Amino acid sequence: MSDEPHDLPTTPEELAQTYAAMLGDAPPPTPPPEEPAPPPSPLRIIEALLFVGGAALTAKRAREILRGLSEDAFDDAIRQLNADYRRQARPYSIQPQGHGWVLTLKPKYRHVVEKLYGGVREARLSTTAIDVLALVAYRQPVTKADVDSWRGADSGSLLRQLVRRGLIQIMPVHADKPKEIAYTTTERFLEMFGLQSLDDLPKTHDLQQM
Repeated sequence: MSDEPHDLPTTPEELAQTYAAMLGDAPPPTPPPEEPAPPPSPLRIIEALLFVGGAALTAKRAREILRGLSEDAFDDAIRQLNADYRRQARPYSIQPQGHGWVLTLKPKYRHVVEKLYGGVREARLSTTAIDVLALVAYRQPVTKADVDSWRGADSGSLLRQLVRRGLIQIMPVHADKPKEIAYTTTERFLEMFGLQSLDDLPKTHDLQQM
């Protein structure tokens, strides 16, 4: 008897056939050939790109991934997805951020995020963690080496803490070098600090006058 792994029967009839085959009463069932799955549509690919998160999805970036996609087709996809989400009463929608779009929770559902991660006061970040968060916010995308150099100390544990809190995220520096990573802020970071986009961060000269 072969010890090679096999798919389990999915119906009682298939189980009976398998048992009969073991006794020599019938040949083992022949599984039907698997049909290749059709490729996902451009709409589903754009939705997947938004779902993954990270930097706001721009028409330029979407067109780099989807060859032959026009800007009008990209805009139509955003409108169609939002219309689908409204019709299906989804708790999220696609909103503009900077020069692109992000998938985000609707305001009335943001209390769920607060319960999951805690609000600004519940975050209770240390002074050093806030320093690292500020560096990432103003210098993003930044690598760990960048942050270590500016602080003059190892920042690995602080960066991991901020990732766990959902305030920063990991992104590849180059698409063809996935092991080289950098850090950027998240949509949650904007929500916690009441910002519409990173453009709303106070400028350094504004801080010097405070």
